Amino acid sequence: MKTWKGRRVLVTGHTGFKGGWLSLWLHRLGAHVTGLSLPAPTEPSFFEQTRLGDILHHVQGDVRDLQTVSRVIEAARPEIVFHLAAQPLVRYSYDNPVETYATNVMGTVHVLEACRTIDSVRAAVCVTTDKCYENREWVWPYRENDPMGGYDPYSSSKGAAELAIAAYRRSYPGGPKIASARAGNVIGGGDWAEDRLIPDIIRALIAGERPQIRNPASIRPWQHVLEALSGYLAIGARLLEGRDDVATAWNFGPSDNDTRPVSWIADRMLAAWGATSGWEQPIALQPHEAVLLRLDSSKARSELDWTPRLSLNEALTKIVDWHKEVARGGDAREISLRQIDDYMTRGAAQTSEDQWA
Repeated sequence: MKTWKGRRVLVTGHTGFKGGWLSLWLHRLGAHVTGLSLPAPTEPSFFEQTRLGDILHHVQGDVRDLQTVSRVIEAARPEIVFHLAAQPLVRYSYDNPVETYATNVMGTVHVLEACRTIDSVRAAVCVTTDKCYENREWVWPYRENDPMGGYDPYSSSKGAAELAIAAYRRSYPGGPKIASARAGNVIGGGDWAEDRLIPDIIRALIAGERPQIRNPASIRPWQHVLEALSGYLAIGARLLEGRDDVATAWNFGPSDNDTRPVSWIADRMLAAWGATSGWEQPIALQPHEAVLLRLDSSKARSELDWTPRLSLNEALTKIVDWHKEVARGGDAREISLRQIDDYMTRGAAQTSEDQWA
C-alpha cells in the first residue's frame, strides 16, 4: 500500500505474535514504526527470532501506565496507532483476572486518551477479538452490531474494551478517527503462546510428543495472521484518508468452509508435519471455553473489498513450513518477509497491481 511509505506509525504490543507480524509488514511497506510493549511474552518469540528490535524503534513500557503511554506517543508523534497490546489468553485470565481487566480495558482507555490529547494522531485501530460478543453458542455468525459480552475474564474484558472504544468515538468527534477490529483464532508461524492450539501442537511435534487436545469438538473461525492484518491495514489506510464511515467496528473472519473443529486442525497439522503418532485428549477437568463461534465478515467484504486469500490448508502449510525452516536454522525474518511478499503478490493478482506498492 502506498499509504504507508514514510508514515509514522506506533504499534502497541509489537513484541507479541500479531503485533510482531504487523510491525514487520509495516516496515516492509516503508513505514517508520515505533513499538511500545512489555518484553516478549514467550521464549522463543517472534520478536526475538525476527530481530525486530533492529529495524524499528523499540520502547519497553506498560499500557497500564497512562504517563508512559502518553510520553511514548508524544515522542513518536505517530499519525496512526495500532493498539494490539493485551493479555490475550482465555485460560490465563481465569487465574489472573485483575491483570487481564487492567491490561485489556484500562490499557485500551490509556491508549485512546493519549491519542485524543496528542495532536499528531489522526487515527487509531484498536484490535479486540471475536470473543467480545455475548456468545449464545448458536449456528449464526455474529455481526458487528450484536451485543457485547463474554463468559470468562478475557472475553468480557474485550467486550468492555469495545464499549470504551465506542464511547470515545462518540464522545470526542473532533479527535482521531477510531476503529476496532475483531478477528478470531489467528494462527501463523512464530506464535509460541501457552495454552493455544497451534503453538501447543508445534511444541509437541518439535519434542516428538503426542499433542494434547483439550476440546477437539470446539469450532473456531481459523485464519492466518496475514489475513487479519490485511484487514487492519485496510482500515488504517482509509482512516488516514479521512473516511468517517470506517471509524466503526469490523469483523475479519475466514470463509465459511474454513470454520473447522479443533480435531480437524490437529489432524491436518500432524499430517503436514509428517507425524504418525496422533494426538490425545487429556482427562482432567477443563475451564469453560466456547464450543461454537463464527463471525460474519460481509461488511468488510462489501465496504473494504477485503476477502480471505488463503485457504485453511494453505495457512496450516505456511505455519508448518515456517517452523520447519526455522528449526533447521533458517532466518526467521527472511522467512516471514517471504510469506508477507507472497501474500501481497496474491493481493495484487486479485485486485490492482500496485495495491501493495
